[in-house]
Amino acid sequence: MSSQTAMSLMSVVEFALWAVLGFLFWTRKLHRRFPAMGVYLALHLAAMPFLLFLFHAQARHWFNDYAFDMYFYVYWTVYIASAVLLFFVSIEVFHSALSAFSGLQKLGTVAFRWIALVSVIVSLSTFSFDQTRILFITDLAYKLMRSVSVIEICLLAFLCLCMNALNLEVRNIAFGVALGFGLMSTNDLVVNSFLSQNTSLTEPLQFVYESVILASLGIWVTYCALPEPARKPVLLPAASFLFRWNEIATALGHTGTQVAVPQQDGAFFLTDAEQTAEKVIVRNQKNRESATVKALESQTASVL
Repeated sequence: MSSQTAMSLMSVVEFALWAVLGFLFWTRKLHRRFPAMGVYLALHLAAMPFLLFLFHAQARHWFNDYAFDMYFYVYWTVYIASAVLLFFVSIEVFHSALSAFSGLQKLGTVAFRWIALVSVIVSLSTFSFDQTRILFITDLAYKLMRSVSVIEICLLAFLCLCMNALNLEVRNIAFGVALGFGLMSTNDLVVNSFLSQNTSLTEPLQFVYESVILASLGIWVTYCALPEPARKPVLLPAASFLFRWNEIATALGHTGTQVAVPQQDGAFFLTDAEQTAEKVIVRNQKNRESATVKALESQTASVL
């Protein structure tokens, strides 16, 4: 079996897995829970038949003047669009994992946006615009995907470290999505670092790259096919650091309840002052009268 035939078979298997995954994903109505993931699947399901046809046409030397160019631009357009969608998929997975902690969920979303912005800026800071059109597209796509891949790997590491605290089971679909994307991201970072930008589709490392993609798709199909266990409520002691962080994150940006304090006008203030003065005058008069009575009684006693 030639390398081109083997790659063609792997591509057909990949499309079949994408189709099965899409069927299970929409049958279980997971697109309502992960809408960005649904768009990601729809993009690949729509692009895969066209890419397979162009790949087959290139192998059979059909449309020699156009097959490679069409394959190139369609592939890298889907690649760049996937990099953008993966950022939103990561946010959806994060929301699902921290559904029991609304404060940390809100604060984490803000942190995700800033991390993505900083990551893109750092990646594009080394970007060279003095390149040919082909190298410009591939370099831009690699840098965007590298930025998103780092976020996905960090998300998977976060879920692995905090599974017990978040009461998140391994069979949870959010963890399965993060696991599949974590493998794909590692695949992109490791394999692409060894591949040249003008690599052939039949190089040995391309088979490794395709094998990891098939493994990731197999993981997603398994998670979508198996029933997901119900998420148990998270019970934390009041002194738990996670509970305190969630309360602090919930309080951030919350203005709280405003209380209207009634103001007294001048009339009420003067009335109170007059009443107080009258009480003091009456008390002083009583003290003087009692002192006078005591003085008279003492004089009368001395005369007698």
